[in-house]
Amino acid sequence: MQTNFLSQRFNAGFLAENSTACPANATICDGTSCVLPDDNFNQTLNVVLSTVLTIMLALVMFSMGCNVELKNFLGHIKRPWGIFVGFLCQFGIMPLTAFLLSLAFNVLPIQAVVVMIMGCCPGGTTSNVIAYWVDGDMDLSISMTTCSTLLAMGMMPLCLFIYTKMWTDSDAIVLPYDSIGISLVALVIPVSFGMFVNYKWPRKAKIILKVGSIVGAVLIVLIAVVGGILYKGSWIISPKLWIVGTIFPAAGYTLGFFLARLAGLSWHRCRTVSLETGMQNTQLCTTIVQLSFTPEQLELMFTFPLIYSIFQLLFALLILGGYRLYRRHRVKTKTDVEKTEQKEDSKSNAKINGGFLSDEMK
Repeated sequence: MQTNFLSQRFNAGFLAENSTACPANATICDGTSCVLPDDNFNQTLNVVLSTVLTIMLALVMFSMGCNVELKNFLGHIKRPWGIFVGFLCQFGIMPLTAFLLSLAFNVLPIQAVVVMIMGCCPGGTTSNVIAYWVDGDMDLSISMTTCSTLLAMGMMPLCLFIYTKMWTDSDAIVLPYDSIGISLVALVIPVSFGMFVNYKWPRKAKIILKVGSIVGAVLIVLIAVVGGILYKGSWIISPKLWIVGTIFPAAGYTLGFFLARLAGLSWHRCRTVSLETGMQNTQLCTTIVQLSFTPEQLELMFTFPLIYSIFQLLFALLILGGYRLYRRHRVKTKTDVEKTEQKEDSKSNAKINGGFLSDEMK
């Protein structure tokens, strides 16, 4: 998780008990809250955790690559209908949804900008892990994440130019192309190694995949915990942004699924497109707002990527839980139907065999 700025607030009650004014080293003070500069502990913690998370992410993507077959992956590239539908969802539905939510809830201009930045970000790698758990199309999931990250270099500036005109000068938003490039490399290289292992040693690849899915679960939880530690003082924010941060990922999952279904994709690909649409690269959004805005502006907008990250994960887990319940019920029902059919067949065959009917079939 990349971060260059840590926002810490002190509420009025705390200040009243401990001092009559903001601390001397406060960079911003409005009488009720203060923002303090980074301390060495948090900087060190950030570097250590970022390194650990990067290594874990590479391992997870390597394991996800072990479930990708080169032939199927290239098939999606050569016949990119699924990728095209994902592209429409990622850079069509999400920016438009962000724009409409910002207007509907009448958030501050600077807050509308951060909502738009989130809507224009490419898909996150967490979607690949969840897609595996919901029996999605892993070849499509990996190819969509790769393509959206690559296309983000051109589509993000275009979408921000179109949608943020009424709130700010799009030139004021700094896009970290180096971070996008690093995300792309961190995705492509481990997945490529995983695909090679799957091609050469398919049995070992299955073992690696199971281990990687567990590591992926740990990574998701760890990212949430790290966010809570590093940004523990940043949760005082407008209720409107909390509402937008709740609705936005849910809308992404829902609209992505229905658009994929309207496009004629199979059910497991619809689930894949849905997850790729709703799960955004929140780390990239955080980096962009840090590079583009002043501490005073960050005070109003910095927490939104964290809110979105929490609710996109929460809804993804609800989708996973719902799918697992459906699958368990479906398998159970299917098994009962097969047993009933076998019983009926045995009874009908008994007439042909002189009326013989075993005790098991009675």
